[in-house]
Amino acid sequence: MIRTHVLGFPRIGAQRELKRALEAYWRGQIDAGALEECGRALRARHWALQREAGLDCVCVGDFAFYDHVANHIQLFGCEPSRFGFSDADSGLVRTFTMARGVAREIGTGHGACSASGRGALEMSKWFDTNYHYLVPEFGPQTAFRLAAERLLGEVDEALALGHPVKTVLLGPLSFLYLGKSLEEGFERLDLLDSLLPVYRQLLGQLKARGVAWVQLDEPILGLDLPDAWRHAFEPAYHRLQVPGLPVLLATYFSPLAENAHLACRLPVAALHLDLVRGDEDLQSVLQWLPEHRELSLGILDGRNIWRCDLDAALDRLSALRERRGGTLWLAPSCSLLHVPLTLADDEALDAELRPWVAGAVEKLTELELLRSALSGGEAAAKVLPAFDEAREVRARRALSSRVSKKAVAARINALAPDDYRRASPFSVRQRLQRERFNLPLFPTTTIGSFPQTESIRATRAALRRGALSDGDYRSAIRNEIASAVREQEALGLDVLVHGEAERNDMVEYFGGQLEGFAFTANGWVQSYGSRCVKPPILFGDVERPRAMTVEWSRYAQSLTARPVKGMLTGPVTILQWSFVRDDVPRSLCAQQIALAIRDEVGDLEAAGLGMIQIDEPALREGLPLRRAHWRDYLAWATRTFRLSVSGVADSTQIHTHMCYAEFGDILEAITAMDADVITLEASRSGMTLLRDFADFRYPNEIGPGVYDIHSPVVPAQAQVEALVRKAAEVVPARNIWVNPDCGLKTRAWPETRAALSSMVAAARALRQEFA
Repeated sequence: MIRTHVLGFPRIGAQRELKRALEAYWRGQIDAGALEECGRALRARHWALQREAGLDCVCVGDFAFYDHVANHIQLFGCEPSRFGFSDADSGLVRTFTMARGVAREIGTGHGACSASGRGALEMSKWFDTNYHYLVPEFGPQTAFRLAAERLLGEVDEALALGHPVKTVLLGPLSFLYLGKSLEEGFERLDLLDSLLPVYRQLLGQLKARGVAWVQLDEPILGLDLPDAWRHAFEPAYHRLQVPGLPVLLATYFSPLAENAHLACRLPVAALHLDLVRGDEDLQSVLQWLPEHRELSLGILDGRNIWRCDLDAALDRLSALRERRGGTLWLAPSCSLLHVPLTLADDEALDAELRPWVAGAVEKLTELELLRSALSGGEAAAKVLPAFDEAREVRARRALSSRVSKKAVAARINALAPDDYRRASPFSVRQRLQRERFNLPLFPTTTIGSFPQTESIRATRAALRRGALSDGDYRSAIRNEIASAVREQEALGLDVLVHGEAERNDMVEYFGGQLEGFAFTANGWVQSYGSRCVKPPILFGDVERPRAMTVEWSRYAQSLTARPVKGMLTGPVTILQWSFVRDDVPRSLCAQQIALAIRDEVGDLEAAGLGMIQIDEPALREGLPLRRAHWRDYLAWATRTFRLSVSGVADSTQIHTHMCYAEFGDILEAITAMDADVITLEASRSGMTLLRDFADFRYPNEIGPGVYDIHSPVVPAQAQVEALVRKAAEVVPARNIWVNPDCGLKTRAWPETRAALSSMVAAARALRQEFA
């Protein structure tokens, strides 16, 4: 028997309905009932798409108003006590308080909460994707209780609509592993014994509801796990068994490797493998998985948008069917959360490129084509034309003149060792830069972007639809830049930025000006909460036909005597946050992007910009999940950064920015980037990550973020001072910059002014204290 299913589905809607509803709720424009109704409508629509495509069951439990890991914090009743929730606080209020620090924007709207002043949970990347999850907090006092009303309600919704249900849950080991220990020395694994009975209680209730399958996601099986965690799996899963309720164990994003035998031994009804990233596991699993266990194969890439090579997939599946009997499940490699809902008929993609790509809905069609072809007989005959068409599309893509360019290859081949390093060591550069800029102790700056107001968005939208001339657009952006410079000077910031009014997204903006990239009109993907991105499609060799940012940065610098940073996105981040071509190595794509950024850096320097920031927030995110592959990745990733910046003079100061990740285990690589100044997120973790930088003796300057820009809470001056003092305990004060955690585009001007005023006042007070 051949079955098809998905591990998860996009949540935000074809027109980003969830984003708009969330933001309307936070602004107080709709109430909780309207937000809940939006969620119900989206779930029903997405379940219908899954069933219409022929899937054997629909996913329930993959929907979230903010984040699926945060859902589990509520589901298992372990919301941190520091939030002080009461029984009167609704589930939505609790979710948004944990996510944002308060339930809503200050002073407006519905859902007031007694915990409105509490700091948000930390945010971290979901493995090596660009999705962010809220990090659970665990300590010796953590207790679990089942609070499954929302999940069971969604199960009832799907059953009432006549759908067979597969409930999707994060497995207990992965839930604990991905959390944070509140006390040094506390082992999260110690909570497993108290968590398992609550999981089993939930499984029993799901069985009673008539759920067909439960999918337990254990993606940590693709990591280099400590022995204690590996040894915990078998006894835990024996305790989780509920007779009559089949469990599918899902792993993804990385090979199982040494954990393959373990996964095959677990007492579950089926095992899912990611064949896109863990293809080497298949032979071992075929040898070790008992015949009575069903096998799910992630044959389609759930993280990229290229159409499947149906012929190659069918050949693999046919050979497997000859070797192994029983039920075989076909699926994407992972949840389809990481791709757009649909790319069919996307108006922004030209006629040549459009047939090359597939969104979530199109991937459902590919699953059905593979099932039909594999089933043989009349079903296989009906899909022969679709296979012919797919074959022709792949051939046209391979032969397209837009994909490969001889000039780009020649430039890559001509690179020499000196192209990858600055002329002088940091100690020499630092002295020259201090002489040039004469900045005070604890210089203040921001990460780059300022609030994207309705006026700014309207201006860009008018240009796109042809309602605004190019000249009028440029005049409007200049006015926004001038306003941002005036605001920063009035606030007393030492190093300014132009505010990025012309940019809708830090990757899309650059990809839109580089050859080799294409864009969609509606290819939106959720990053976290209401934050959605529209990743560029990197389909061919990359070139920069003209300067991308010089006009705006040069204009901003002309308005002030204070230094203005030129703002660029780094090659690894552009790569990581794009849908990358699958026909050449990623390292080669990064090199090509780095040469384009290098050209822009040189033009900015020639235009008089003495500080240039190249953001690489995705550097750590791109790490292979297996440490055995780290060295190769970090070698080419740091080389591409140096290639981007090594052509500037010693007195030109190179900044970089990283956020929302742990850096202790890659500090050698961060040092190898050799940026003069690094700014990073530090406020949510209370500056604890700086201990790693201190222990490593990080030699260059550093700007640990002093307040969380994802929360509307305005930091008090005393809070900022306390954080900087903590930083100065482990980093020389002369090397510390003072800045927010990240860019300010998602914030409003009133809170931005208030927060930056606190930050500047704190820096000034600390200068006197440390003088």
